Amino acid sequence: MEPSTIREGYLVKKGTVLNSWKAVWVVLADDGIEFYKKKTDSSPKGMIPLKGATLTSPCQDFNKRMFVFKLSMTKKQDHFFQATHLEERELWVKDIKRAITCLQGGKRFARKSTRKSIRLPETVNLSELYTLMKDQDSGVKEMKLEKDKKLFNHCFTGSTVVDWLVSQGKVRNRAEGLMLATGLLNEGFLQPAGDVSKEAAESGAESVALDQPDALYYFADSGFFCEGYSSDEDVIVKEEFRGAIVKQGCLLKQGHRRKNWKVRKFILRDDPAYIHYYDPAKGEDDPLGSIHLRGSVVTAVDYVPDAKRHEVEGNLFEIITSDEIHYYVQAATAEERNDWIKAIQVVAKSGK
Repeated sequence: MEPSTIREGYLVKKGTVLNSWKAVWVVLADDGIEFYKKKTDSSPKGMIPLKGATLTSPCQDFNKRMFVFKLSMTKKQDHFFQATHLEERELWVKDIKRAITCLQGGKRFARKSTRKSIRLPETVNLSELYTLMKDQDSGVKEMKLEKDKKLFNHCFTGSTVVDWLVSQGKVRNRAEGLMLATGLLNEGFLQPAGDVSKEAAESGAESVALDQPDALYYFADSGFFCEGYSSDEDVIVKEEFRGAIVKQGCLLKQGHRRKNWKVRKFILRDDPAYIHYYDPAKGEDDPLGSIHLRGSVVTAVDYVPDAKRHEVEGNLFEIITSDEIHYYVQAATAEERNDWIKAIQVVAKSGK
């Protein structure tokens, strides 16, 4: 039987010979993972068999890289992949784990298990808990907190998290709340912001710091940013990042000068309405560019001027800004293209 494709998309992968991280197109089948330099390539750069492999997630081997997971092979070869955001990592991890389990048991991969899962009352689903915590009405309130001449946006204290867990009846007391909050931190759902929480995380004393009033944290895929008080100009630049994240992920973008297509991580924010794009291998400290969406028009297109035919596979859309700058972007599927167009249109209409 031919192996069937379970999931495919862009991930950032650490080189096995050189230590550089690069965006690659990854295809998960029920017996292995193939990765390609470009989605359009017919032959893969490499193949990782899943038989006998073990998966580690979250993988904390790289301090500054979030959303990394590790595939370890029997011959001591480790492969490291990085997703662009938390939800994406969780989806990949879930499918890879299930594929490995199916291989071990000699079963075909099936998304829905026919057996009823037996859930112990003590078992907590951290992903579900995280979703509840992020609820804008009943979850943990994201605030603007000031510390050491810095302003931390979209964050909260560790003790707020414990208070919320107790008040929602998720735990019986603060000691249990601290254990659960530490679990959320270890799994990468919460991230340390500021010196107190960062130092605690590095020294392994997370549970001690969590209940300190000056230990600050933020949700892994929130609109968190920190600004200093060095000049008025800084604050104006940071205005772009104030909006909540509406959508994020990897797309192909055409360069303005060289007209070549590169994988970029896009983050769409509203109020103010901006899209920022980044090199997915380098993190989010410094965007390569930003597109102000107020008054912009976004449409599906089937043709890009100056594009080489072999670089365009379809699923194209174009963003034209209010000052007439054209951006051409390529999604992996028609569905993904439609989702992005809808999300951008909503933000562009309501945004400022």
